[in-house]
Amino acid sequence: MIQKGGYVPPFTRSIFLMAFGVILLLLAGCSSQAAPQPAISPTQQSPAAPTEAPAPDPTAADTPLPSATATDTPVPTATFTPTISLTPTITNTPTISPTPTRDFPDVTVSENQAFCRYGPGTAYLYSHGLYAGEHAVVHGRNYSGTWLWIQPDNLDRHCWAAASVFTIEGDVSSVPVVQAELPKSTLYGPPEDVEATRSGNQVTVSWEAVWMTEDDDRGYLIEATICQNGVLIPIALQTDSTSYTFTDDQNCSGESRGRLYTVEKHGYTTPVEIPWP
Repeated sequence: MIQKGGYVPPFTRSIFLMAFGVILLLLAGCSSQAAPQPAISPTQQSPAAPTEAPAPDPTAADTPLPSATATDTPVPTATFTPTISLTPTITNTPTISPTPTRDFPDVTVSENQAFCRYGPGTAYLYSHGLYAGEHAVVHGRNYSGTWLWIQPDNLDRHCWAAASVFTIEGDVSSVPVVQAELPKSTLYGPPEDVEATRSGNQVTVSWEAVWMTEDDDRGYLIEATICQNGVLIPIALQTDSTSYTFTDDQNCSGESRGRLYTVEKHGYTTPVEIPWP
């Protein structure tokens, strides 16, 4: 016991010192098992105390957020497996059969001289001269095949010639019936006061004369379809007169008709329809 006055007996003091030493040894053993603490580098500093954030700007809410930049963490893009397109079915192109070229009949002039005209008959104006041995191709004909619409080798246009003046190679009935246009003239006017009267099967067509110079005057042309023996037949005639009479029966299923031209050496005026009775 510690006596009053601060005096500690030697025995007691020795026990106290031994106990204190044991405690120090126990404390030293515990501290040696504690995890070592990293040393703080002289350059490291303790984090600064957070400061108060500034008050938000009222206009900042209207400002759009910035887009992500390349420094942002990239989001992996999904890779899609491509859809396999089916190979289209190949459609075979049909083979085009070439249209056969028509083999037009050939003709050779068999007479010393023949006339090629603007229409199928001697009533039409002269167009071109033909001579023995000359060649032409037949591209058309009149209904009966007695006149051929040809193109001579030495002419850049067509004209009409009688079939009887040629040696023919081929079938002229294979070519179409042609109604070719006549060359036009405006030097003179068409006939006026055209009339037609009937007496039985006789039809007389008349008109007023058209003045022309003697050099130009080629008379008049009538193209008509008339009824004879129950059949409608086309005819063409030239006349220097101002009237002409036709034999025209009235027992055909179709109607007779006609038209009249003034003719001068360069061509034909616009035709006038005949008021067929």
